[in-house]
Amino acid sequence: MKRNLLIATLVVFACSSIFLLSSCAKKQVIAEEKEITAPPEEVAKVEEEKPPAVEVAKEEEEFKKAEEARIDKLKELEMARKKEAEERMAIKFEAKSIYFDFDKSFIRQEYRPVLEKKAEFLKDNPNIRIRIEGNCDERGTNEYNLALGDRRTTSALNFIVSLGISPDRIETISYGEERPLALGHNENSWTQNRRDDFEIIRK
Repeated sequence: MKRNLLIATLVVFACSSIFLLSSCAKKQVIAEEKEITAPPEEVAKVEEEKPPAVEVAKEEEEFKKAEEARIDKLKELEMARKKEAEERMAIKFEAKSIYFDFDKSFIRQEYRPVLEKKAEFLKDNPNIRIRIEGNCDERGTNEYNLALGDRRTTSALNFIVSLGISPDRIETISYGEERPLALGHNENSWTQNRRDDFEIIRK
């Protein structure tokens, strides 16, 4: 009798153990499935937040074009500033003439710094060419004044060339008495008319 009771107890224990083990395994599988599988709505949300490749490429292309336009604009502004600075220097270059004594063609000491600055300008702007224009006052014949004006331009040219400027960049012309700056017939007017003018040759 006791033996039958023991066997029955063992059978009940064994069945209970199998049931419990089966239940735990099922719960473990369900838990693992929950860990692995995300809810469909969360997956959809992630896909919505990720921008399509086409839109990303379009944004990159637009940014590239905007950056190129900005760089082009900066280059244009830089060129405009450079051109404006060159124009100011050109005006300053042409504004200063040098003057001569009566019937003389040598460069007076006070005008040597003027020619030195003109030579510096030509060194800084190697593509620029200039013309030196010789002028005289009204006294003397036309032929004599044309020759005197030519000697005056030659003096200025030789001085500038001695400072390292190629003579190929310099033209000369004599107007004699044909282009007076002052129209009076006195020493004050004649002093202003005995001069060399300088002009940049613009293409």
